[in-house]
Amino acid sequence: MASPQFLQVKSESSQEQTELIDLCVLCFVDEHEDKIDLIPGMYRHEDGQPWVMPFVLNIEKKIIDDAGYNHEYVIFLGLRPFTEMVPQIVLGKNNPVIQSGRAFAVQTVSGTAALRAGGELLARHANFDTFYLSDPTWDNHEYTFLYSGLKNSRVYRYWDPVTKGVDFKGMIEDLMQAPENSIIVLQMCSHNPTGCDLTKEQWIKVADVMEERKLFPFFDAAYQGFSTGDLETDAWPVRYFVDRGFELFIAQTFSKNMGLYSDRVGSLIVVLKEGRQKEVESIKLMLTVIIRALYLCPTKHGAEIVIQTLKSPELYKEWLECLKMMVKRLKAVRQGLKDRLVKLGTPGNWDHITEQTGMFSFTGLSGKQVAYLAKQYHIYLMPNGRANMCALNMNNLDAFAKALHNAVINIPA
Repeated sequence: MASPQFLQVKSESSQEQTELIDLCVLCFVDEHEDKIDLIPGMYRHEDGQPWVMPFVLNIEKKIIDDAGYNHEYVIFLGLRPFTEMVPQIVLGKNNPVIQSGRAFAVQTVSGTAALRAGGELLARHANFDTFYLSDPTWDNHEYTFLYSGLKNSRVYRYWDPVTKGVDFKGMIEDLMQAPENSIIVLQMCSHNPTGCDLTKEQWIKVADVMEERKLFPFFDAAYQGFSTGDLETDAWPVRYFVDRGFELFIAQTFSKNMGLYSDRVGSLIVVLKEGRQKEVESIKLMLTVIIRALYLCPTKHGAEIVIQTLKSPELYKEWLECLKMMVKRLKAVRQGLKDRLVKLGTPGNWDHITEQTGMFSFTGLSGKQVAYLAKQYHIYLMPNGRANMCALNMNNLDAFAKALHNAVINIPA
C-alpha cells in the first residue's frame, strides 16, 4: 500500500533549521548546573528567571476579582478598545493618519499572526508575490510569508561580518534592484538577530529608494521600547515613513515589551494613502475572512491587560518605567561582557557588543565556536552566533566571558 502523499513531501527544513533543532534538543536535555541558555528570545531578569511586570500582576488580580469578567470569544478582528488604542503606540496619539481614519488595527495572535495575515492580504487581494527579508533575519519570517501565499523569497544584505555592523551599502544596492511592488520587511528597532539598527539618516535613504522603486514597507515592530527604553524614540522609523506618505503594514506585539509571551497579543496595523479611507471597511472584511480561516479569534486575557494599561495614565507610566529598567539592565550586561573580554585580552574588537541594542547580540562567533561552547561549557547560542543578552547577569558573566575567550582562542572562526 502506498504511503499517503503528504508523507512523501520533501522536507523544507534548511541545514540551518536542522542545526538549530539539534542544538535546542541538546540544550533541553542538558541538566548541568552551570548551563547558560542564550537561545530563547525571552527576557530574563537579574536573577535569571522570567519577570512579570508588577503592574501586569496587579491588573491580573483585578481581572480575577471582577465578577463580570468572562471567557467569551473575542470575535474576529478583536476587542474594540484594543484596536482603537494600540495604533497610537506605534504611530503616535495625534497622528493625522489615525484622526483621518486611514489607519486602523486588527487584533491578532501576537506579531506572528499579524505578519501571516498581512502577507495573505497582500498575496490574495493585492497581487503581491515577492518579499525581501534582511540577511540575516528572524528565522520564522520566511516560512510565515511563504505560507501566506507569497511566492518569491529574496534577501537584502544587512549584516557585515567584518565591521560587525550594518552593510548599508549592500542593503541599498539590493533594494535598488528589487522589482517594483516588492514587499520589504523592515525591523523597526532592536533588529533580530543582529541587534544592529539603522541611523535616522540611513532610514531616510531607505525611504528615498523605496519611494523611487515603488516598494511596499512591512514593518515588524516586535521590540518597540527595547532599543532605547523609550517607545516614542523607537517608533521614529515607522512615523517617518508614514509622514512621507507611504502605504504600509505594521506587525505589532506585546510579547516582548509587556512580557505577555504566552498570551499571544498583537495587532496588524494598516496605513492607507490619502484618499483611500472609503476602502477601510472592505479591507477589514478581507481580513475577517483570512482570520476566520487562520485562527478564528484572537485571545482576550492579554488584550485586557493592554487595554487597562493604555487607559490608565498611572499604569502607562509604570509600563514605561519597566521598559527603562529592562534596557538599563541590558546595557549594563553588554558593558560588563565587553569589559571582561577586553580585560582577558580576547582577540578581536568587541565594540559591537555595546553598540548593538535590544535583546540580542550577533556575537560574531562561528558555528564551530558555538558548538565548542555547548560541548565544553554547557553554554548555548544560536548556530549563527546570536545570543540573548537577557540570559546573562552578574552571576554568570564571568563564566560566559571566559568561555567565549577560550572559544575564540582555541577554535578558528
